[in-house]
Amino acid sequence: MILSKSTFNKGIIIPSLLFIIGVCLLAVFFPPLTVSILDTIKQLIFVNLNWVYVWAVTLFVIFLVYLMFSKFGNIKLGSNDSKPEYTFFSWISMLFAAGMGIGLMYFSVAEPMQHFSTEAFAGNHYINRAKNAQLYTFFHWGIHAWAIYGVVGLALSYFAYRYRLPLSLRSCFYPLLKNKINGKWGNAIDVFALCSTFFGITTTLGFGVVQVNAGLQTLGLVPDNNFTYQIMIVGVLTMLSVLSATSGVDKGVKILSNINILTVIILLLFVLFLGPTVYLIGSFTEGIGNYVNNFFSLTFDTHVYDEATLPWFYNWTILYWAWWISWSPYVGLFIAKISKGRTIREFIAAVLIIPTIFNFIWMSVFGNSAMWFDINIAKGALSSLADNPDALMFRFLDYLPLSEIVSYLVILIIIIFFVTSADSGIFVMNSIATKNAPKSPKWQMVFWGALLAILALMLLNTGGLQALQTMTLITALPFSIIMLLFCVSLVKALTIDRSYYERDFSVSTVPWSGEFWKDRLQQIVSFKSRESVDEFMRSTVKAAFEDLQAEFKENGIESKIHELDKPNRIAIEIRHDLINNFIYGVKNQFKVVSDYVVEEENLPDIADKKTYFPKSYFGDAREGYDIQYFTKNELISDVLKHYERFLEIISEEKNEMFISSNANKNLR
Repeated sequence: MILSKSTFNKGIIIPSLLFIIGVCLLAVFFPPLTVSILDTIKQLIFVNLNWVYVWAVTLFVIFLVYLMFSKFGNIKLGSNDSKPEYTFFSWISMLFAAGMGIGLMYFSVAEPMQHFSTEAFAGNHYINRAKNAQLYTFFHWGIHAWAIYGVVGLALSYFAYRYRLPLSLRSCFYPLLKNKINGKWGNAIDVFALCSTFFGITTTLGFGVVQVNAGLQTLGLVPDNNFTYQIMIVGVLTMLSVLSATSGVDKGVKILSNINILTVIILLLFVLFLGPTVYLIGSFTEGIGNYVNNFFSLTFDTHVYDEATLPWFYNWTILYWAWWISWSPYVGLFIAKISKGRTIREFIAAVLIIPTIFNFIWMSVFGNSAMWFDINIAKGALSSLADNPDALMFRFLDYLPLSEIVSYLVILIIIIFFVTSADSGIFVMNSIATKNAPKSPKWQMVFWGALLAILALMLLNTGGLQALQTMTLITALPFSIIMLLFCVSLVKALTIDRSYYERDFSVSTVPWSGEFWKDRLQQIVSFKSRESVDEFMRSTVKAAFEDLQAEFKENGIESKIHELDKPNRIAIEIRHDLINNFIYGVKNQFKVVSDYVVEEENLPDIADKKTYFPKSYFGDAREGYDIQYFTKNELISDVLKHYERFLEIISEEKNEMFISSNANKNLR
């Protein structure tokens, strides 16, 4: 079998693989030493620089909320006329599955139980401990976590679809670095993103495998939790992930994400209605109020006045912020991949609010059920397993009816969560390594899956997984600074974007002179057929464009006239090498007439509910308008008015990045 030619970029793939394999081999052959060194570095960062994480995450939340309510919220992630590629349900399902995944299953019972039983809050009454457990779980899985993902996803979506740059982290620095993003600086950014993504997925794979193994052991399907069974689990899960990744986002990833969200909802409803239902609904309601009331104090709390809780603060809140940041290149890239056509406001609202609410419901139902069972039935048996999250979920299910059947469902959900995380991760890593090549050979997906499986198994066998997790957390510090620069880039680009589309004409000539008012009245009170509009475009529009083309040529400007069918369109285009093309086009558009107008006696008769009209459109996707009342000369005047606006905009230095030819190279 002859492998297809690789689309890997050597400047990215070679240093990335050297670093990934080098770190993994150190963790495999010298696990205690590697863990010790990396833990020391991590503790130095968490203890002395924890304020960097606190301020960075806080600024991400403030920044996104500002954009959502600002004038920039209406800007689309794409051209002004672009439409979303996925239904709202599929979009939410995919970003949710990629963003949280196995963590929801792994921590939904374990985290509240660990907060509930930790010595840091041992002096509190058990009711206060339960409230705090829910509050901090909400805090760690709420708006702050999704703001981290949202910043990266928004920056990538905006620069990829609005500026038509590659879907790559380097593109987010375009306003700051301009064309330098195509050199060593851009490669360094992508190498960082690729390594961070690989480490994050590998550690998640390790944790997921251990939990699946624990579940199978609980059900008696395997005798124990050992490496032999982990090899088989990794093999099956990786194979499924590669198959899903090679089938593409539109098929494998979307279908699995939709299935996953439905099975998750079934499990959620089962625990809600067969657990302590009234208690769960009441605790969720109170938990939301508690979260809202304490939102700002939680956001800025560094526990500096309560030294007894500092170790807990480092090992939970700061670790979570570092963990979300380290995962953000991967999750952000995937969210960006599926978000074309959404407005900035829609993107932020959906990414911040919908997954947060679902996480709150999920954590309330599972975490509060576990604490209720522990206090009222288990008599501390569940809290004693708080440090064993692999088995805790399945022990918790023993206190519910049909526990064995539900355990099978939990294992299925963990498997699907893993596959959806891994397949989207494989897709993202290949995208980074190829500088977003439009099409790559399938063997590259197999390569990433095999590398993930081999290194994860080696780390699991030698106990080096903790070292890799620590390495991932350390990389979060420099990336938090990179993300802050993303925000600066976005503000700079959005300001220019808004100014560009709000720019009015320097000479405002109203085409209606009043000379042909009787003809205009006749046009206004008549409804048009498709044929009559086609005739207008042939006789008036094309003639106007041909006159313009001839005159442009006299002035040394080359232009082209394009004619297309379905719908009938005609456009005049002036091409450029360094900047975007100027395009003024007219298309045959229809609109549906209301029943009131059709039945109104004091209006012209209309045979069909549709009426047609010629509508202008532009190369920069601004909203066009009806030109059916223009004469040939008035249409020429209108084109020149837009061309003058175009020349004024491109002459200003501040607009150079928005009107660069990056778009043209992709469109020609």
